[in-house]
Amino acid sequence: MNSHQTITNAIKLFLVDDHHVFREGLRVLIDADPRINVIGEAGDGSELIVKLEKQEVDVLLLDIDMPEITGLQIIDSIIERFPSINILVFSMHDNEKYIHQMLSKGAKGYLLKSCKKEELIRAITTVNTGDTYLSEVATKRMLSYIANEKDQSQQQSNTPLTSREIEVLKLVATGITNMQIGKLLHISHRTVDTHRRNIMEKLNL
Repeated sequence: MNSHQTITNAIKLFLVDDHHVFREGLRVLIDADPRINVIGEAGDGSELIVKLEKQEVDVLLLDIDMPEITGLQIIDSIIERFPSINILVFSMHDNEKYIHQMLSKGAKGYLLKSCKKEELIRAITTVNTGDTYLSEVATKRMLSYIANEKDQSQQQSNTPLTSREIEVLKLVATGITNMQIGKLLHISHRTVDTHRRNIMEKLNL
């Protein structure tokens, strides 16, 4: 593969983080991989929207904590105005509510800043294909969140759904695929599909 092909076929990545030195380090780290080309960066939500209107982006590496407009506040606008962009949240927060909120709003992945370079590259290439990527810690937090929500739902309502169907339903709400749900719950994707059909029948959907 020559250099022209590498640049042409590379994933167009945009960095969003309010720490300039951190962004510089990320750019150097990521640009070392020929599959990815860092095409721009921003330090806050307002600057981000302006720059996204001027260039084509495949993957957006988005921090949550930023001044004025946070990643949590800006993600709805990004997805509405730039639906083709795959968002990978890159945060120091391992709080399950943050993870659930960002995935529910449409983020394709959630990765912690404590990760290694190899995992960062793997996450970027994964979400670029439209698949969901969750770090091991984020996966554990999501399962914990689902378990807590399931307990509360069972206490507050007489739902016709089984415990497993509630787990599947909450994961479906985050937008991930049957295959990914199956991996999280250690069941086959066909079993997930059966659960989804049962949920629709029970809830008259």
